[in-house]
Amino acid sequence: MTDTAEYVADAATVAAHNDAFRRNACLAIPFGVGEPVLMGQLVATRAVHAKGAPFLQASLEAIGRLTEFSEGNDPDGYHDFGAVEVMGETVWFKIDLFDGADLQYGSEAPDVPARTYRVLTVLFPSDW
Repeated sequence: MTDTAEYVADAATVAAHNDAFRRNACLAIPFGVGEPVLMGQLVATRAVHAKGAPFLQASLEAIGRLTEFSEGNDPDGYHDFGAVEVMGETVWFKIDLFDGADLQYGSEAPDVPARTYRVLTVLFPSDW
């Protein structure tokens, strides 16, 4: 008999890791003592960059400080998507979870830092 049970990530752990990664990437807040170092990168779309450095900085500030997530925009409880208002514009962020820096496959264990590489993308709804 083989074990066919599918691995289910702990949503609270993934959310905590995504929050820590987002604060680190957007606000340069270091990971706490005893917390895992979370690998990943921050990217922004060309349209966001075109708004200029002050807009991008304000977007990162707003994204990094976001604390409110609801079931409507976070159904899996991963804190991997959000929307903020910046200078009268709606800005989205999303965090994709990969199995490595080659970005080829999604992470099969997103609650395990050693097996997850995060990409935080800053974008406009029209970029989607």
